[in-house]
Amino acid sequence: MGLAERLQAARVADTASPAAPAEKPAPVPAPRVVPRPSAAAAPATDALTRLKDRVAGALFERMGARLNDPSLSEEQLRVVVLAELDDVVEEERVPLSTEERARLTAELADDVLGFGPLQRLLDDPTVTEIMCNGPEMIYVERSGRLERAPARFASEDHLRRVIDRIVSKVGRRIDESSPLVDARLADGSRVNAIIPPLAFSGSTLTIRKFAKDPFTVEDLIGFGTLSPEMVELLHACVEARLNIIVSGGTGTGKTTLLNVLSSFIPEGERIVTIEDAVELQLRQEHQVRLESRPPNIEGKGAITIRDLVRNSLRMRPDRIVVGEVRGGESLDMLQAMNTGHEGSLSTVHANTPRDAISRLETLVLMAGMDLPLRAIREQIASAVDVVVHLTRLRDGTRRVTHVTEVQGMEGETVTLQDAFLFDYSAGVDPATGRFLGRPVPTGVRPRFTDRFDELGIRVSPALFGMPAGAVVGSWR
Repeated sequence: MGLAERLQAARVADTASPAAPAEKPAPVPAPRVVPRPSAAAAPATDALTRLKDRVAGALFERMGARLNDPSLSEEQLRVVVLAELDDVVEEERVPLSTEERARLTAELADDVLGFGPLQRLLDDPTVTEIMCNGPEMIYVERSGRLERAPARFASEDHLRRVIDRIVSKVGRRIDESSPLVDARLADGSRVNAIIPPLAFSGSTLTIRKFAKDPFTVEDLIGFGTLSPEMVELLHACVEARLNIIVSGGTGTGKTTLLNVLSSFIPEGERIVTIEDAVELQLRQEHQVRLESRPPNIEGKGAITIRDLVRNSLRMRPDRIVVGEVRGGESLDMLQAMNTGHEGSLSTVHANTPRDAISRLETLVLMAGMDLPLRAIREQIASAVDVVVHLTRLRDGTRRVTHVTEVQGMEGETVTLQDAFLFDYSAGVDPATGRFLGRPVPTGVRPRFTDRFDELGIRVSPALFGMPAGAVVGSWR
């Protein structure tokens, strides 16, 4: 089924069923080697906790350097650890029930092979973010809402061991000379860690999880993040090689939307992605993924996003996708957009489309080129065609609230025109607390539709409140 047919089916479903759509069914986690008994079946006891601490100490002593042996695969290491663990438990000669022994083995296996008390939260598909404010206070996000998790670390050292295990897997380090780090898990989940003395309440760890099965455009329509009309317009924008900035606050789903927009890039184009920590999950075959590098222990060898953006221009890219601009690289990205690399995509932190333009101005100033403000604004107005803005609403849902065209300069101001806005007038569902509003067209035809006409790209006139028989490209 082509995109047009899928969008038509989505429109029909959207019209027929105004109720809030269900979330995407989560994939079933892979079975673990060691089964975990339920908390009700095996309540925690102080004696079992003390036993666990003794067994853990003996296990770490017996394993020694083998825990970091690069010649052992994950599966081989698991076999060795579980065999040693059985021996250590036997040597303790403590009478344990089947449930207690299973719980002890599972928790210790998580400590050594996984991420300790976080492992169950990482395996839980309903958890989208994990926040550890020190060893004893762990919060999670579910369905856009925060709640405290019952899990906790045994000590600050326990939390530090888990942080070290995470960052060492991607060649990063964290210590007193480098007390904060960005890293990623094997599944692409984003990790930030910061330790004392910078973190006063204890080592702090934040994990932004990503779906193992990346969300598709149909998923975002189902969640209410996008409308079928928005998708049709954005698909045409990507196909027409317009430069798009995705803006929004923290946790609004910018990376997810960037993934979906990148899926509209035609096959056969060379795509270069540039990120601090690799998160994007593009489906195209012809892609080059670049990742920045922090300085080494001597403070040397850092490769910044700006270095990678400059280098990417020598790699013959058809599209450049920058995971997020947050510094001087924004100037290099704008220059690339203005010098033959149309169709590029990126994200920026901002509260509104207007704020996104202002933030780009500030980021360009960080490049240290001492450019006049008008020259910077002209660069932005010439380079950026569309700003797609995401908002996390009070009900926890993430919605595209603006699709905004960057029209050009008027005096000293970059002029913007909204093509879609979120309509809040429908209010809130009293039963679920969910916003009933949806994005609606403003009735204004963006100027960039002239480019659609030049390239033979057709979109429905109804997107802009036009008569059904009108031709978008020729309408004035």
